[in-house]
Amino acid sequence: MLALLAVAPSRAQTDQHAALSSDGKTEAAKPDATQPAATADATNSPQPGVAAKALDKVKQAAKSASDIFHRVPCHQPKGVPNSTGSLPHVAAKLAAGKPVVIIAFGSSSTQGYGSSAPEFTYPSRLAGQLRRQYPSADITVLNRGKGGEDAPEMMARLQTEVIDVHPDMVIWQVGTNAVLRNLDPAETAKQVEDGVARLQASGADVVLVDPQYSPRVTERPESARGMVKLLGRIAALRHVGIFPRFEVMRDWHEKQAIPITDFVIADGLHMNDWGYACFAQLLGDDIIRSVGAIKIGVNVPADVRTYRPM
Repeated sequence: MLALLAVAPSRAQTDQHAALSSDGKTEAAKPDATQPAATADATNSPQPGVAAKALDKVKQAAKSASDIFHRVPCHQPKGVPNSTGSLPHVAAKLAAGKPVVIIAFGSSSTQGYGSSAPEFTYPSRLAGQLRRQYPSADITVLNRGKGGEDAPEMMARLQTEVIDVHPDMVIWQVGTNAVLRNLDPAETAKQVEDGVARLQASGADVVLVDPQYSPRVTERPESARGMVKLLGRIAALRHVGIFPRFEVMRDWHEKQAIPITDFVIADGLHMNDWGYACFAQLLGDDIIRSVGAIKIGVNVPADVRTYRPM
């Protein structure tokens, strides 16, 4: 596996690329167009203006983030059950070289709050990995994350923003805000199960993503564990995959001895560039394995989930 390494984005980097609005949505930072043009000194050597310096700082931040693969390695956790399962629809299309549309559906950790630039969100990282693996394939990964939402708000836009696009695969990250907002678990279960059923009826492969292991979530241990189990039960009931993000991130900290601050930003909730990159890498590896199984003729039926050690 490729080694992944990264450092949490500095406050300056985060502020340069995004600001979190009061409703939890990410707003792009606007360039400063009010600065004067560069002036010349006594020797007529051009001096960069404030805007030019800011642009250079942005480029350096982007270069730093792009070097993520050369720092802290992203290892596959040992002993964490991988229940993403087979993805027969998207795998068959990739194996056949047909165009593939994947939708990342969720809240702020799908939208990418905490990343230093849009290209370092997990959907962007995943798209890059799959395109490197299948350079001749037409792969589209759409980011349908919206900060602050959970199942009630997501269900309201499921049809127009997801199903109507006719995706081959939907990665649905859900449940974190339900824990933080103390939403009724029974109602959440009902909404997610209904949403999964609608996605399946549309012909898409589905992978659920459970909450992140981060201080804001783990300070509510009973609710967090309950949500992880709830989503696992729905995945088993509906015969869809689930990416165990909570256990994967816990492995980073407890078994790989990676400090929380190395993969979670200062708000105690959202991942940084390295966290998103490692998450995307592990998820992408599983999609690639599923495609490989299709190519060698191991086509597991859609209603059978597979369990492999990560």
